[in-house]
Amino acid sequence: MTVPNKRVAVLSPVAWRTPPRQYGAWETVAGNITEGLVSRGWDVTLFATGDSVTRAHLHAVVDRGYEEDPAIDPKVAEYLHISEAFEHAAEFDLIHSHCDFMALSYSRLVKTPVLTTIHGFSSPRIMPVYEKYRDGYFVSISNSDRAPGLNYLATVYNGIDLSLYPMQETGGDHLIFLGRIHPDKGVHLAIEVARLSGLPLLIAGIIQDRTYFREQVEPHLDQAIRYIGPVDVPGKNALFARARALLHLTTIPERFGLVLAEANAAGVPVIAMDLGSCREVIQDGQTGFLVNNVHQAVEALERLGEIDRNACRQRVQQCFSIETMVEAYERVYGAIFALEGKS
Repeated sequence: MTVPNKRVAVLSPVAWRTPPRQYGAWETVAGNITEGLVSRGWDVTLFATGDSVTRAHLHAVVDRGYEEDPAIDPKVAEYLHISEAFEHAAEFDLIHSHCDFMALSYSRLVKTPVLTTIHGFSSPRIMPVYEKYRDGYFVSISNSDRAPGLNYLATVYNGIDLSLYPMQETGGDHLIFLGRIHPDKGVHLAIEVARLSGLPLLIAGIIQDRTYFREQVEPHLDQAIRYIGPVDVPGKNALFARARALLHLTTIPERFGLVLAEANAAGVPVIAMDLGSCREVIQDGQTGFLVNNVHQAVEALERLGEIDRNACRQRVQQCFSIETMVEAYERVYGAIFALEGKS
């Protein structure tokens, strides 16, 4: 679309820096949208932590992410941050929120339209807020992760910066896991696949559930199964260079799964549990395999030779690039401006 003379505020979370140093999927997407819009000529202000890195105008009242600074109270940081954006709402033609249900409670207090990208529903307990503001403007990040009754304008798949993930032409002999160390992410299932297949496994990510790590992960660590901690982008690429496949054996429906796109961008096949968005991101038999249990995952390892690594990257370029994502958001913005009489 032709870029209108419109001012957009992107409201990123403040758990982590935008973009994050290591973990932080929501901040990653908010940052990628911001930079993509700036590249296409939009006037964008990013509301994020003070140490964030952006080519947009940066507006910050919280110096650092509360997950990175234990001296910061999360709720205080979140509400100082969100209220700051809405107190400046009149300066913008659109507020694009990535702050979950919390920002919705401000949306009827301003005349500026608010678009909320829903990155996932963390608990049924938050749904009363979405139900109260169900007539707002919403975007889902996968067709599978939608709640009935909300005013969805589109599904827009998350986009990644492919330049950060160079193609790994051959890969290595390791299985890799990248993500939160939490039962939802199925680290224990990845360990079981490694044991049954006899292949080494590298585990990377933040420990979100320490009891789970202590009881179901740590006892299995040895020379073949290693936990290396959180990793940044260079760390991810080092893992992708050693990867035979990425294991993504979640125990709950996946909302999108940025790591799936990141691995495929590097040419790494993905073996994913067929839950939620995984079948939207992974093409079964083309960029990886969808499975229903550990034994199917082990069997899928025998079929990795069928996967064309170049096809994996081409799929990401087509469907999950920043450019594809931002073009889709431009269409959503245009629809909102038309509905609001601002086109």
